[in-house]
Amino acid sequence: MPELAHRVRSISPSETLAIAAKAKALKKQGIDVISLAAGEPDWDMPYEAREAAITAVREGNTKYTAASGLPELKELVAEKLTNENKIETTAQNVIITTGAKYALYEAIQALVNPDDEVILIAPYWVSYTEMIKMAGGVPKIIQTSEDDGFKVDLDTLESAITARVKGIVLNYPSNPSGVSYSEEELRRIGEMAVKKDIFIISDEIYEYFSYERPHVSIASLSKKIAEQTITVNGFSKSYAIPGWRVGYATGPADIISTMNNIQSHSTSNPNTIAQIAMMTAIKESKKYVDKMIAEFRERRDFIVDALNALHGFRCQKPEGAFYVFPNVQYYLGNEVGGEVPTDAVAFSNILMDKAHVSVVPGNSFGMQGYIRMSYCESIPRLKEAIARIDAILEK
Repeated sequence: MPELAHRVRSISPSETLAIAAKAKALKKQGIDVISLAAGEPDWDMPYEAREAAITAVREGNTKYTAASGLPELKELVAEKLTNENKIETTAQNVIITTGAKYALYEAIQALVNPDDEVILIAPYWVSYTEMIKMAGGVPKIIQTSEDDGFKVDLDTLESAITARVKGIVLNYPSNPSGVSYSEEELRRIGEMAVKKDIFIISDEIYEYFSYERPHVSIASLSKKIAEQTITVNGFSKSYAIPGWRVGYATGPADIISTMNNIQSHSTSNPNTIAQIAMMTAIKESKKYVDKMIAEFRERRDFIVDALNALHGFRCQKPEGAFYVFPNVQYYLGNEVGGEVPTDAVAFSNILMDKAHVSVVPGNSFGMQGYIRMSYCESIPRLKEAIARIDAILEK
C-alpha cells in the first residue's frame, strides 16, 4: 500500500463536519435531530440571487471564468470593500475563491514556510490549525479565559511574537466564542504586525453578524496595516448559501497574485453560476441581510438566557457570529442521561444520543470543558432543544 505523505499524517478530520454528518445520518433514520452543530443558516437564500442563478442556468452559463473569478464580481467586491469596509482596494487585488475556507487555505499556503509559527487565539476555528500544519507551519496557541470574555490580552499577544512567528490569524466576530474587537484593540494588533513585520490573515466571514457595534476591518485602519493584511470573507453566512462555496480575499498584490497561481493549479475558478448569483446578491439583497441579522440577534438573546437558566450551565453573551460557547464543566464527572461524561466530547455524544441535539465539543476549538452550539434554527426549535437537554440533566 502506498505510504502517506509525512505532511498530512497529523491532519485531523473536521469535527464539526463529522458531527453534522452523524446528525444527518440519524435524520435519515427518521430520528428528529435538532442540529446545533454546523454553521448553516436555516434561511432560504435571497430570492433575487436564486432567480439570477436559475436565469444563468437557462442562459447556458456553464463555461470557465478567469481562475481568480468573474471580473464583474471582483469589481463589485472591491467596491463593497472600499465603501463598506473602508479598505482601499481594486478588482486587481481581489480573488474570488471556492468558499472563504479556500481563501484561508491559499493565503496560508502562500505565506507559511516549514517551521514558521502562526499565532492562533483559543478558542479558534477548527480548520486553522490543520491548514497551518498542511503548509508545514506550527500553530502557536495563545489561550484566553472565560473570565476575560475569551478575548486575548494584548500584552500577552505582543510578547508571543518572537522571531519564529510569521503571522497571526484573526477571526472576529469569532467562531466559536462570538468575541469581537474594538477599533482601538485592532489598531494595536495592526501596529504590532507592522512593527514585527508579520502578516495578519483577518477572517471576517461573520462581519454582518455584529450585534453590539459596527464591524471594523483591521485593514482599514492604516495603509501600513493594510500592507500586512489579507482580508478574507465570503457569501456563505450572509446570504445563507454555504453549499455554493463562494468566498473572496483582498490584500497586497503579490500575495493575491500568488493565491491566484495556487488556485489556477488546484480548483480553477469557483462555480460560475454561483458567482453570477452573488453579483445580484451584492446589489439587491441588503434588506434580506438586515432582516436575517435582526432575527439572529433575537435568537442569540433567547438562547443565552435559556442556557443560563439550565442548572450547571454558564454562557456568556457573544458579541457576534451565530454561536454560543457555554461552559459545561459542572457535568463532567456527574450523571447526564444515565451516563457520566469525563470530557466535552463524551458530553456532546450524550446530547446527541439521548436528547437528539447535536453540538460540537470545545476540544475541537482548543478549549476543554465547553461546547459550541449554533443558533441557526428557529426559536421554537431552540426552545425544543433546550427542553430536551434539560430533561436529561442531573438536577
